[in-house]
Amino acid sequence: MSTFAPNSRYVSTGIKTFVLPDGREVNYLQRRFPPLPETLALIGTYAVLAGDRLDNLAAQLIGDPELFWRICDGNRPLRPAALTETPGRILAITAAQGMPGPSNA
Repeated sequence: MSTFAPNSRYVSTGIKTFVLPDGREVNYLQRRFPPLPETLALIGTYAVLAGDRLDNLAAQLIGDPELFWRICDGNRPLRPAALTETPGRILAITAAQGMPGPSNA
């Protein structure tokens, strides 16, 4: 059972425990390494329009605004907001890591 919602990017990320010198235990989330975009199944592409936002694009293209992180994973930005700053930029819309793409891909 995960601590995170099923649509969270952290749903498959493990929880570790660190033991302090006084014996207390502190739980923490393992680091999540974003996948290489080229390893993700391409669902489609999208040309950015002025005023676009990642959450709105995720709602429109994937069906859930909280899945904006999938657009980030598929395009590997250093700063997520940079993905929608330039109208005309082509974004890769990908499946989540480990999910196959469309059958006609």
